[in-house]
Amino acid sequence: MPLADPTHPLLLLVQRDKRYTVDAYLFVLESLTFAQETLGMGDESGDADREAAGESESRSKKRRKRAEQHLTGQQLCEAARLYALDQYGYLAQMVLGNWGVSSTRDLGEIVFNMIDIGQMRKTRKDRREDFHDVYDFDDVFRDRFSFIVAETA
Repeated sequence: MPLADPTHPLLLLVQRDKRYTVDAYLFVLESLTFAQETLGMGDESGDADREAAGESESRSKKRRKRAEQHLTGQQLCEAARLYALDQYGYLAQMVLGNWGVSSTRDLGEIVFNMIDIGQMRKTRKDRREDFHDVYDFDDVFRDRFSFIVAETA
């Protein structure tokens, strides 16, 4: 179902919970993909919770492998930090803030909202609190950059 479809679960979620924009949800999904495919993050242990949700045997091997990879809340926060810096550089904090994301707690709220509508999965061990205070946005986005003004002759 394309995202342009007004009945897409993410669009319905954004109408229900106006704290975050659809871009914030897409960013979290892209951060997950970035973590798994680019950073090689994720536990491939085959936890019973994920197996119960299951991937059919007819799906491609790559999709099964990616679906079996699980990130902790802290790992997803780190991947989101790196992805934001990669995509937006020194504007990362401003971009995320415009989408309603100003802390790692917000990333957790987005994840659990998507779990509630079946767009993401969790294990028995996953909790909202796993996303609380993983890092401070000012520390990792604003304070990380310094600008040097060249002296003119």
